[in-house]
Amino acid sequence: MARAFRLRTLALIWVAIAMISATLATALWLRSTQSWSDHLAAAQTAGLLTYEALRTGRDTHPVLTVTQLSAEDAVLAETGKFERITGTPQPAYVTVLSLQGADGGLRIGAVSDVLRYPVADIQADAVPSPPAQLAALTRLFATYCSDPILFARYGNGPWHRVEGSAIWGCDAAPRDMRLMAVLVALLAVAALVTLIGNTTQAFDAFAQAFRNRRFGGPESYETTGPTELRDIVESLNAFLEAERRQLANRAAVLSSVSHDLGTPATRLRLRTALIQDDELRRKLESDIDSMTGIIESALTYTRVEMNAEAPRKLSLNSLVETIVSDYQDVGDPVTLVPPRDVVVQGGRSLFMSRQGQSVVTTGRQVIISGRPIALERAITNLIDNALKYGRSASIAIETNAQTATIVVEDEGSDTLAGDVEALIAPFERGENTGYIAGHGLGLSIVATIAALHNGALSFENSATGLQARLSIQRA
Repeated sequence: MARAFRLRTLALIWVAIAMISATLATALWLRSTQSWSDHLAAAQTAGLLTYEALRTGRDTHPVLTVTQLSAEDAVLAETGKFERITGTPQPAYVTVLSLQGADGGLRIGAVSDVLRYPVADIQADAVPSPPAQLAALTRLFATYCSDPILFARYGNGPWHRVEGSAIWGCDAAPRDMRLMAVLVALLAVAALVTLIGNTTQAFDAFAQAFRNRRFGGPESYETTGPTELRDIVESLNAFLEAERRQLANRAAVLSSVSHDLGTPATRLRLRTALIQDDELRRKLESDIDSMTGIIESALTYTRVEMNAEAPRKLSLNSLVETIVSDYQDVGDPVTLVPPRDVVVQGGRSLFMSRQGQSVVTTGRQVIISGRPIALERAITNLIDNALKYGRSASIAIETNAQTATIVVEDEGSDTLAGDVEALIAPFERGENTGYIAGHGLGLSIVATIAALHNGALSFENSATGLQARLSIQRA
C-alpha cells in the first residue's frame, strides 16, 4: 500500500513547493532582467567609445574593430549607397542618421539584413550630444536581434567601418530566462493544482461511493489519499460491519421467534376449532392471524433493511406489466396507464422569434438497475393499499433522465396526502384501524425499498383519489 501523508504534512509540502518555485522563478526573472540591462548598458558604452575612436583615430575598445574604407567604398558611402559597399549583408536595409555637433558632427549609415532601425527618437532634441546619440543608436542595435554593420564619418575625416557585433549582436545578447521563469511558475501551479485536485477528488470519490452505498454499494471501502481520509474509511467500515451484525442478529431473533411461534400458533388454531361459539372462534382466529402477521411483517421489514438482494439490470415496464397482469388474472380492478409523450421546450434562436418544441417518445423500455424482488414487493404493497382504501388502482410510469417514478392512483379514497405521509414510520396506523386490516409496516417497507434505490416515497392528491409516487434512480 502506498504511503499516505496527513493533510497537515501535505499542506507543508505544498507551501514548500510554492515558496521554492516562486523563489526560483523570481531569481530567473531578475537575473534575466539584470543581464539584459547589462547588455544594453555595454552596447551604450560601446557607442560612446566608438565616437571617441572615430574622433581621435585610436582604438578605445578591445572588441570594437574600426577600419578605414577603401577609396571605392568611400565613394559609395559618400553618395549614400551603403548597401553596395563590399561585405554588406544581403538583403540590405539601410538606416541613415546625421548627428550634428560643434566639432563637425557625425554621418552614419547602418546596414542590416533584418530591418531599418527606428531612429526617430534619436534626435538632437531628445539626446543632446552626438556621443550620446551614437550611444543611443548602438543601444538600439542591442535591443533588436540583428548584426548590423556601421559605417561612420567624423567631420571631414575618412569613412570607417565599425564592427561591433561582439557587443551588440545577437550572439552577444544574454539568454532570456524570463520565459523559463514563467514556465517554472506554471509548472509549479500545475503541480499544486494537481496535488490539491487529487486530494479533493479522493474525498469526493469516497463521498459519492458512500452516497450510493444503499444502491448496491460494497460491504467495505478502500481508498487512496491522505491519512485522515483512510482513518475515516476504516472507521466507517467498522461501523458498517457492526450495523450488518446488528441487523443480522435482529433478523435471526425475529426468525427464531417466528419459528417458535409456529407450533403454539398451530395448537391454538386446533383448539380454537373446537370452540362451539362461532363468534368467539372467529375473534380468536383473527387474533392468531394478526399475531403471526405482525411477526412476518417485522421479519420482512428487517430483511429489506439488510439489503440482501443484489441489484441487476431490468426492464421496469416488464416488471410493472407482470404485476398488473397477476392482479387482473384474479379479477382485481387494476389497470396499466400507457405512457404519454413528453413535450420539451427548446431554446430561442436568433433566426426564429418563437421558442421551438420537440416531442420525446416515452413508449420505449425503461431500463434500470434495481432489485426486482424488492421492487415487486413495494409496488404490490402500494396496489394493495389502493385496492384496500379505494375502488380501483391505476399504475403509470413516468421517467426523466435521472429517475423513474411508478405512480399508483386509487379511486374514491378520501384520505389526504399529508395524512398518509405521516403513516410511513413503522407501526403507524390511521383512524381506520378498527375496520381495515394491517400491521403498520407496509408503507415503511415501501419507503425503505425506495431508499435502497436512491429514491423516495411520496403522496399527492388527485382528481379521483390519492396518488402514491415511488421514485427510484435509473442508473
